[in-house]
Amino acid sequence: MIYQTAEDGLADTIKPRLVAANADCKRIFVIDESEKGLSLLDSRIEEAMAKIRPRLFIIDPLQAYLGGDVDMHRANEVRPVLKKIGFLAEKYECSVIMIMHLSKASQSRSLYRGLGSVDIPAAARSVLLVGKNPNNPNERAIAHIKSSLAQNGKSLGFTITDFGIQWLGESPLTADDMLGAHRFEKSEDKNKVDEAVELVEIILNENNEATASDIFKAGKEMGISRRTIERARERMRDEGRLTFDKTSKPGKCFWRLRKMPDFLE
Repeated sequence: MIYQTAEDGLADTIKPRLVAANADCKRIFVIDESEKGLSLLDSRIEEAMAKIRPRLFIIDPLQAYLGGDVDMHRANEVRPVLKKIGFLAEKYECSVIMIMHLSKASQSRSLYRGLGSVDIPAAARSVLLVGKNPNNPNERAIAHIKSSLAQNGKSLGFTITDFGIQWLGESPLTADDMLGAHRFEKSEDKNKVDEAVELVEIILNENNEATASDIFKAGKEMGISRRTIERARERMRDEGRLTFDKTSKPGKCFWRLRKMPDFLE
């Protein structure tokens, strides 16, 4: 395993935690950053994978390793980085875990709460959320909020003790419970359109514009159907929030958010 971290000291924090978890530290490696910082496009990552052949590569946190020239909120800049890591993971048969911080947008759908571009959770095959029980801060849980290859798993509860993690078994906590993002009660069908509207807004705020095919693809990755996105488009168009610009290529059209006058915002 390669465990790359930018937030905790290896000797005083990471290793004691590994020892407490009964890890075999001889099989855990770190790419040296003492002389030069690491980014996910750095050739040292593939060199390490080719030499060590790890089964797991942990990046903690993702934001610290995107690179100084990459704006984490812009999909067109994040996408090549994720594509490169995906290629290496497949080439060397290595699973990759990317740890992310959350944004402050408490009303957003849990899948969109990661700090940065929506392309990050869209590119992942599985997304987990770790949070606290709002009614018992000593209790935590891991909730499965996306799974592209199987059904979502059940939430698992745990506490942190002086001796490490103590697992509590299956937990009733959901991602929204831990985020405190309880929505106003609406019909299930209307909720889906609300989520589609939110996704369209996020994508267009990140990129200024996007084609319909790009948005439909992102929706598919997020479990939102084409028809639901079309209904979101119709609502946003009727509200005057979307503009469309056709190109010379047949069937290709760019969607953009309409800039509203200041007194209407």
